[in-house]
Amino acid sequence: MTTHPRDRFDLQPSSEAEAAFEDARLRGRLHHAWLLCGPEGVGKATFAYRAARRLLGAMPDPSRGVLGARPDDPVSKLISAQAHPDLLVLERLVENGKTKKSISVDQARDLPEFFSKSPSQAQARVAIIDAADDLNVNAANALLKILEEPPEHGVLLMVTHAPGRLLATIRSRCRRLAFPVWSRHALAELVLDRSGVDPDEADRIAAMAGGSPGQALALSAGATSEADQLARRWVSEPSLDRAEALAVADGFRGAEGQAKFDMVLDRLIAAVKAQALQAEAGQGAAAWAELWGRLSELPDRTAGLNLDRGDALAGALADVARTRRIANLQGLG
Repeated sequence: MTTHPRDRFDLQPSSEAEAAFEDARLRGRLHHAWLLCGPEGVGKATFAYRAARRLLGAMPDPSRGVLGARPDDPVSKLISAQAHPDLLVLERLVENGKTKKSISVDQARDLPEFFSKSPSQAQARVAIIDAADDLNVNAANALLKILEEPPEHGVLLMVTHAPGRLLATIRSRCRRLAFPVWSRHALAELVLDRSGVDPDEADRIAAMAGGSPGQALALSAGATSEADQLARRWVSEPSLDRAEALAVADGFRGAEGQAKFDMVLDRLIAAVKAQALQAEAGQGAAAWAELWGRLSELPDRTAGLNLDRGDALAGALADVARTRRIANLQGLG
């Protein structure tokens, strides 16, 4: 299960961004609104919660980076429990198990009332919008009113994956912090430092993570093992659980979905390769080897032709089923 950014203490998304923020805070020149810009999954929301802990008075922990805080600090615990009175978070609501498509104007209207009150436990009140891209038109206009009349003791942290889509009047009133994707080498080093995997596995995870440190940590924390088991079952069992396959494909949407698709397909290719190496001549070895070759080309073909990831997985599993039938017939012959 992926760790929510509010519960992630041991990841420093960008030391440069954190140093710039902390320098402004220490010099008493902290801007009232910060736009956290960069591709989805590079740690912008994680930074927002790290900055919020610092502003709300959590005990610093330098071993966890510039804005690091102790997880056992009362402020940290309140934030993790979504119970800190001086923190407001706007994000898409979940109703009946479904996430809404946007942040509504009613949610955005909570901002003026929130910032109109004095801090109750800290020296500032902090609001996080994750993500500003999800604000509908009316909500964006409501936010603009806050930016035009900055609260005296308030700081607004806004995550955005596509700042160019925001109103120019919003962008112009915020200070920007950029969060670039991580290099494959940096991700591999992160995985090696935080998990017990070997260097080859760390590099493979880094390649699948698509520049996202959070995704790299999630993959190294056990998701890869689950995908391994799933792929081996798909290759070895005589029938496919279609409901299970559909549920997996449902997780392929969005930026995180790309990493999940890459991970599942990588493990499926590995399982087919193992089957090809284990099969004896006359028992489908050639068929499994041919399938291994076809599946190895699928990730690039899916990306190059912008194919639907769910359809790509369905086609791959159908190919697995056909290969299994061929192998069984050859074994009987």
